[in-house]
Amino acid sequence: MASLSFNPSRIKHPITNFTSPTKTLFPNFPKTLINPRNSRRNPHFPPCFSVSESLSSTPLQPETAKSVIDEDEEIGDPTSELSYLDPETDPESITEWEVDFCSRPILDIRGKKVWELVVCDDSLSLQYTKYFPNNVINSVTLKDAIVTICDELGVPLPEKIRFFRSQMQTIITRACNELGVKPIPSKRCLSLVLWLEERYETVYTKHPGFQKGSKPLVSLDNPFPMELPENLYGEKWAFVQLPFSAVRKEVTSLETRFAFGASLDLDLLGIEVGEETLIPGLAVASSRAKPLAAWMNGIEVCSIEAETARASIVLSVGISTRYIYATYKKSSVTTDEAEAWEAAKKGCGGLHFLAIQDELDSDDCVGFWLLLDLPPPPV
Repeated sequence: MASLSFNPSRIKHPITNFTSPTKTLFPNFPKTLINPRNSRRNPHFPPCFSVSESLSSTPLQPETAKSVIDEDEEIGDPTSELSYLDPETDPESITEWEVDFCSRPILDIRGKKVWELVVCDDSLSLQYTKYFPNNVINSVTLKDAIVTICDELGVPLPEKIRFFRSQMQTIITRACNELGVKPIPSKRCLSLVLWLEERYETVYTKHPGFQKGSKPLVSLDNPFPMELPENLYGEKWAFVQLPFSAVRKEVTSLETRFAFGASLDLDLLGIEVGEETLIPGLAVASSRAKPLAAWMNGIEVCSIEAETARASIVLSVGISTRYIYATYKKSSVTTDEAEAWEAAKKGCGGLHFLAIQDELDSDDCVGFWLLLDLPPPPV
């Protein structure tokens, strides 16, 4: 069983020749796409600064390499806020942020839920947290906070901001638009989600205002899957597998070899998988592979799921959009094979991939997306 936790190392590495996925995990599955119309180590989090027990708006002082603090005291203070930029990182290189702006299971002195802004980039070179009372939650507050982060840490406004809560879309989109930043609703905020999970255990549960059993005011959606748009259809598909070592090679060469796709920082995420462990994936072939990959590249592909109850493959994109990507004839054999694919994914800590090719037996890919199936954060 593979495990998933943060890895403290911050190694950045931007998929070599794609290993042909012609040996499927489940050879009895159909190879033709059926149109549904017709049928964790803890991360290296820096010490916290600027205690704000009263939820004040006192500006935070960014951490520098010369900071001198009592780590045991500061790290243990759950009321502290954080403003950090890795001193070895070029501020201009941080062009995309991951943002969460939501209530926490914490009550302030008025007995009202505290809200918190949590910001990072995918490498955690930038980390920022700030508490807010519930009566100032609007796009103006968020816009001002984004500007404050840039001023405090000396970083430029990001080109893109990803967020994973659909209920906050209006506030975040409005704030981004006023700043000329592109808002991207997406569950591919993996560093942020894992950080929130870590903060729940090490910060929120130790806060003096923590409310055990409190449900988040903003929940995550998991809607019923809808019909796939025509431009996203492939012609054939197959469940496939690649050794983890081969997946690493694909990730390493993603930026140089493929025009379409998305990778994950496997070292940062701390995915502990043996090099020969077979990672499950879905290969899709199309005579129009390049246009198909281009369309897929613009919809924030998040995960793939085999739904045995409906004999279908479900593609999750964006925040809360789920498509019936393919269907198959339901039988005891195909059900067992679909369940085995899901079990393989679970055994890899949720790691899987989507590959788009001209032909299923091709050695090359037109697009490659490395995916991670994560549960929602506890807050």
